[in-house]
Amino acid sequence: MVRHVILWKLKEEYSDERKEEIKAGIKEGLEGLAGKIPGLREIKVNISPLGSSNCDLMLDSLFESEEALKGYAVHPAHVEAADTKVRPHTSQRFCMDYNV
Repeated sequence: MVRHVILWKLKEEYSDERKEEIKAGIKEGLEGLAGKIPGLREIKVNISPLGSSNCDLMLDSLFESEEALKGYAVHPAHVEAADTKVRPHTSQRFCMDYNV
């Protein structure tokens, strides 16, 4: 099993209200991939960080294998969600993948 964790920082130009809308859209788009991508076991997006955090949202997902993670990266449903919901609105991305 492989855990895939992403942390994002939204672009600073957005108002707090707009950031909340964007985070909700990212959550809906990515969590909507559940059951659509082979090897994807779990997918959750946390959009409510504590004030001590230095990022705006986090993806926490679990895959059957590294091969399944690689398949997710290029799966059309994931690419669409990333290209329409995530990438246009984020300024920083940090990723950590590890075996569990």
